[in-house]
Amino acid sequence: DPRLEGWPLMSSPFPTTFIIGTYIYLVTYLGPKLMENKKPFELRQIMTFYNFSVVALSLYMTYEFLMSGWATGYSFRCDIVDYSRSPTALRMVRTCWLYYFSKFIELLDTIFFVLRKKNNQVTFLHVFHHSIMPWTWWFGVKFAAGGLGTFHALVNCIVHVIMYTYYGICSLGPAYYKYLWWKKYMTTIQLVQFIIVTGHIGQIYIMDNCPYQYPVFMFIILLYGCIFLVLFLHFWYHAYTKGRRPPKMSRNGTSKDQ
Repeated sequence: DPRLEGWPLMSSPFPTTFIIGTYIYLVTYLGPKLMENKKPFELRQIMTFYNFSVVALSLYMTYEFLMSGWATGYSFRCDIVDYSRSPTALRMVRTCWLYYFSKFIELLDTIFFVLRKKNNQVTFLHVFHHSIMPWTWWFGVKFAAGGLGTFHALVNCIVHVIMYTYYGICSLGPAYYKYLWWKKYMTTIQLVQFIIVTGHIGQIYIMDNCPYQYPVFMFIILLYGCIFLVLFLHFWYHAYTKGRRPPKMSRNGTSKDQ
């Protein structure tokens, strides 16, 4: 997309790949090794600021996704990418890039785990999710910033408003735990997210003559939604049916207990 010429990190996928590779090495090997003989950091105030900042950012991105298409003309069916330089099309491009960049901010989730020596929470599911999102979204922004491929980002922003509000309240301390009665619904919210995304993107296989410019992205989104739907259903089974206990994992298969 020539409209992205000169934008940060958009010239090549290699900077994104390098950042993700460094992240994986840091949180799975170097970080735990450096923290091995150190006391865990107390990061409550920093995490409170971080969590509520992500809430604010997610609210802003939700509004921008709505105003740049999803509440101003998209049909929720065959919505193709607008490659023009109209104000609305450029607004969508900016929103897509901001969503892509927000995935780097969210890598701090795992950094906090490592600094607090919560290494059991640095699961494959957690690291995979945080790694694959910015990498795949680089290609999404570079080639298809708009259209039906951005619906899952809108849904994800809405879910993050709810989830990071939970994390933020939790990070305030035990005195606020009484306001977290809705913890048991967190996994359900994630499951509903993947069902909605998978159902929406699956429409492309039953619609006639949908001229969406990059069908490969539809397959990737559908595959991603199905994989995480299965993984969260697996967790649901072990947490509620087999174990019959409230879930300790509230996002991406990991615990965010403060």
